[in-house]
Amino acid sequence: MSTHSSTMPEFFGSQRTEPILSPTNPFMWSLRREIWEYRSIYLAPAAVAAVFLLGFLVTLVHLPDKVRAVQGIDAMRYREVVAAPYDFIAGLMMLTGILVSVFYCVDALYGERRDRSILFWKSLPVSDLTAVLAKATVPLVVVPLVTFATAIAAQTIMLIVTSVVFLATGLSVGMLWQQVSFFQMSMLLLYHLFAAHALWPFPVYCWLLLVSAWARRAVFLWAILPLVAIAGFERLLFHSNQFVMMVATRFIGAAHSTTMEHGDVFPTNPMTHITPFRYLGSPGLWMGLFVAAAFLFAAARLRRDRGPV
Repeated sequence: MSTHSSTMPEFFGSQRTEPILSPTNPFMWSLRREIWEYRSIYLAPAAVAAVFLLGFLVTLVHLPDKVRAVQGIDAMRYREVVAAPYDFIAGLMMLTGILVSVFYCVDALYGERRDRSILFWKSLPVSDLTAVLAKATVPLVVVPLVTFATAIAAQTIMLIVTSVVFLATGLSVGMLWQQVSFFQMSMLLLYHLFAAHALWPFPVYCWLLLVSAWARRAVFLWAILPLVAIAGFERLLFHSNQFVMMVATRFIGAAHSTTMEHGDVFPTNPMTHITPFRYLGSPGLWMGLFVAAAFLFAAARLRRDRGPV
């Protein structure tokens, strides 16, 4: 009996042991929440790609005649004819990714205060810094990946349909695949999305998150006004536009001087020569990331102190 009684508390005690949660779970669930709530992250690129594919299918009727006109005469012109739609959809997806990131950051912290859902989210065991970092991960990682996947899916459909049309009209499918260079174009697109449209403009996205955590209304207006004031002050005193150029190059992701040596070539063109080591070693990149970290820390403090609007 003594043996039985000594083992019973141990048995029931083991049943009351709480499972140890992984420290990454709050962050991952916060990130999932952002993807669930902001469906435009993936719906907007999908809608843009669908509209472009519809237009591409309409213009595909005239493609065989254009190819025959340049085939065997000018190899560069042949590539421009067959690869131009792939470059266009890549550029369109880059622009869509920028717009999605901007509108997401403007509403990310303001929206939860506006609909008072912040009262519920703050009741969960998730720190303000974790919540803000999850939101910052969306323009830094999620949007580029979604944009890349959407562009690749659209380009794959384009390549398959074009190959079928070429086979039906007696044109060379092998030459088409050689000139399009699908794998190389995909890797260049992925590199450019993260280098020029995620890491490089990250301080701009973090600034928008900071204003989103602070403003009570008109977030986009409050995000723009300080920049306009600084630009006007610089113009009046120094007769220069350095601040405007710096913000503009950050915003549009113009990191060509540090990522590519052929700035006159489209980023996904196989002739593009990338220099990732020079880009990662550039002071401008790390200064921007340092500023972005400061903005995120301030946004987390504001989220802790700010209530519903």
